[in-house]
Amino acid sequence: MERSPGDITTLLGRWSDGDGSAFDALVPLIYDECRRIAARQLRQERGDHTLDPTALVHELYLRLVDQRRASWANRAHFFGIAARLMRRILVDHARAKHTAKRGGSATFVSLAAATDEASDIADVLAIDEALERLADIDPDQVRIVEMRFFAGLTVDETAHVLGRSPRTVKREWQLARAWLFRELRQEQ
Repeated sequence: MERSPGDITTLLGRWSDGDGSAFDALVPLIYDECRRIAARQLRQERGDHTLDPTALVHELYLRLVDQRRASWANRAHFFGIAARLMRRILVDHARAKHTAKRGGSATFVSLAAATDEASDIADVLAIDEALERLADIDPDQVRIVEMRFFAGLTVDETAHVLGRSPRTVKREWQLARAWLFRELRQEQ
């Protein structure tokens, strides 16, 4: 039987209140969605990326365990945090690859997949640095980029998570993409 988003919200609340069994009940409800998001995100990565969707979701779960003290407002809030954690995982992974001693080089991500621009490729670390600069200007746009680019959510899913209209999210997504595209071009 399919569980409703309200079931997820209830379990998140119980987990926040310290009920360890709530996390156990929550995992099967969110696993497929998290894995779908991870698979979509990894399709934007290089083909030889060493993370697969299962590994990304498992790393996400390891980091979520540390979020026990978080006060989860609802399902949307949870997936917003998951998007941010996926960003951190991918950036940390890129940094580790970049600094590897045996021939490791920077991990590249196709920005074209996220920006609909033809064949421009940007480094995950450069994107992260650009997002840090964008956060000083418009933190809401950064959240939209995290959800669309790093978590792979659609405009409608992002709008739901943020409690905004799809039209507003689409407009802000376009502005953020244009800003990031300009910033990343300047770094080349």
